[in-house]
Amino acid sequence: MHVTYWCEMAWLPPGEVVESVVVGVEGHRIVEIRPEVAPPPGAERLAGLTLPGLANCHSHAFHRALRGHTQTGRGSFWTWRERMYAVAEALDPDRYLALATATYAEMALAGITTVAEFHYLHHGAGGRPYADPNAMGHALVEAARTAGLRITLLDTCYLTGGIGEALTGTQLRFGDGDAERWAARADDLAQAHEGEQDVEIGAAIHSVRAVPPEQMHVVVDFAHRHTGPLHAHVSEQQAENEACVEVYSATPVQVLHDHGALGPRSTAVHATHLSDVDVALLGGSTTHVCMCPTTERDLADGVGPARRLLEAGAPITLGTDSQAVIDLFEEARAVEMDERLVTGERGHWPAAQLLHAATATGQASLGFPDAGCLVAGAWADLVSVRLDSVRTAGATKASAVESVVFAGTSADVHSVVAGGRRIVEDGRHVLGDVGALLRDALAPLHR
Repeated sequence: MHVTYWCEMAWLPPGEVVESVVVGVEGHRIVEIRPEVAPPPGAERLAGLTLPGLANCHSHAFHRALRGHTQTGRGSFWTWRERMYAVAEALDPDRYLALATATYAEMALAGITTVAEFHYLHHGAGGRPYADPNAMGHALVEAARTAGLRITLLDTCYLTGGIGEALTGTQLRFGDGDAERWAARADDLAQAHEGEQDVEIGAAIHSVRAVPPEQMHVVVDFAHRHTGPLHAHVSEQQAENEACVEVYSATPVQVLHDHGALGPRSTAVHATHLSDVDVALLGGSTTHVCMCPTTERDLADGVGPARRLLEAGAPITLGTDSQAVIDLFEEARAVEMDERLVTGERGHWPAAQLLHAATATGQASLGFPDAGCLVAGAWADLVSVRLDSVRTAGATKASAVESVVFAGTSADVHSVVAGGRRIVEDGRHVLGDVGALLRDALAPLHR
């Protein structure tokens, strides 16, 4: 089926806003781009600024249940984690399917067309596998597909509750015993979704706290065998760094480097507390770094050296992580705004560079290098943002990208085409009232 869209403005390579752009779509792909032409008869009009699909490079879907419920009193990452475990304990495949579907639909409303799910909630109570040991992973794939997103499912190896500590309590649901048993289960998951264009199976080392270094090679080998992405939480907390140095006489980045876990298909998530050597290792290996500023500030984690990392050679991507909010425009501008607070200077990140992190760089890091760009042959992902809302009114062709990145929000997204399918129109998802979906999915978790 051929569909023709006419964009009032579109952001085209190499980063230019162009007016009156016709985009022809055939199936899942863009087949033509014609700039500066009148709208053809029958074309579907897309007002405002049309962008490529956004990539959410770090998500824990079930954390959506924590929004608003962890904002009382004082605490730290570690006290927040206990509330997170309580939510994890209440989930089964059916509840997870409902929650993830609603969460991914919220992402679609925000212009996200690909999500990387950092998936470690594998098993039932006490760590007992379900009849299908990958039931939770299959639920996440089904949820993304129902919501209209592509998914990079990062099956996560999680073996210890801390360096040298056994899993306890809810953590037992995360573990497979050892890396070989993790890989056997993850291989079954990958085989089940082999050949599916909208699904990429990758791997994750949860952290140096959760995977002993001598077992990391199994996870690395899995990623190489499946030519998939490899992600890891890295230096999110000072306490994590201190424990790692005490036991291994090396930082988390150095441990991952020494065990082959860095490289162009890898992503270090957070990378907040880094030494100069860490920055050089991440940049020199062209490892991606996923910044999640709304979560990092929500959990009082700190501000990572994003600009230094990029200049060292590490491409920057963005993620919503704990779903404190789901808004990649907010994540993008927070990278700049947080660096302003730390340095006392403005202008570290041009808007176009942040938008590139949220689109082409992010999509490529998740195994979709043919997405995130409005060119013939790419995935047909078109995200249209209003330029006449109370936040963006006054934008011109010259200032449209800056207006969207530094003032727009997810509420300004009015249309989303993902893989050639219109999943959001006039700000409404094809599934209907996403707020009601979220309410119904969350209610059983807060009784």
